[in-house]
Amino acid sequence: MVQVALTIDGLGVDFEGFKAVNNVSMTIEDGELRVLLGANGAGKTTLMDLISGKTKSTTGRVFLHDTEITNWEEHKIARAGIGRKFQIPSVFRDLTVRRNLEVASCKNPGVFANLRFGFGSQAKAEIDGVLELIGLTEEADQIAAYLSHGQTQWLELGLLITQNPKIILLDEPTAGMTQAETHKTSLIVNNLKGRHTIVVVEHDMAFVREIAERITVLHLGQVLAEGDVGEIENDPRVREAYLGSKGIG
Repeated sequence: MVQVALTIDGLGVDFEGFKAVNNVSMTIEDGELRVLLGANGAGKTTLMDLISGKTKSTTGRVFLHDTEITNWEEHKIARAGIGRKFQIPSVFRDLTVRRNLEVASCKNPGVFANLRFGFGSQAKAEIDGVLELIGLTEEADQIAAYLSHGQTQWLELGLLITQNPKIILLDEPTAGMTQAETHKTSLIVNNLKGRHTIVVVEHDMAFVREIAERITVLHLGQVLAEGDVGEIENDPRVREAYLGSKGIG
């Protein structure tokens, strides 16, 4: 039986009369990858803010599995299992790639104090697995400050993966990347399918085509359409509001 990971029920937020998100409802299944599309101002990032607790909603509810998390504080939502990667990466620039992942894997609050006790073979193997997944095995001992833009983005994604969230929110993960970096990012994201539930906000249509299973299109804060790539490309409302005649990719 398919389990629902994330339920959004009539969610909305009103900023002094402006409804940035207006009565949005959707369900996302365990292990699903959902892409959010829409023009600038459509409400995509605001919706991510509402899910992650960065912004408090004025209407509607959010459920993580069967637990209502509406308007919880950000850190409580993160602890419950929702991890978010923002457009601008945030890593420990003075530490090596491996050390970054070791810090992220520490569950105790006194994280740096705990590091000196070392890691067992299982913990090291898990970090090695993440390094391989994000394609940074050869850069494991490199200081993070010297990574390229794309590598820094992959490292931050690795930090999220190491914390093993139930749901990963990715806000424009290919922003500023080269074509080759964008393609590699699609491979990483595709490898995460099924292991995590993933919600991606993205503008790069070639990237969307490489990863998309199901797409939700937002327009003026509301759900305009939902479906697979073919259905979205051929929806006249989506073409008029967002894609024009070019389609996806």
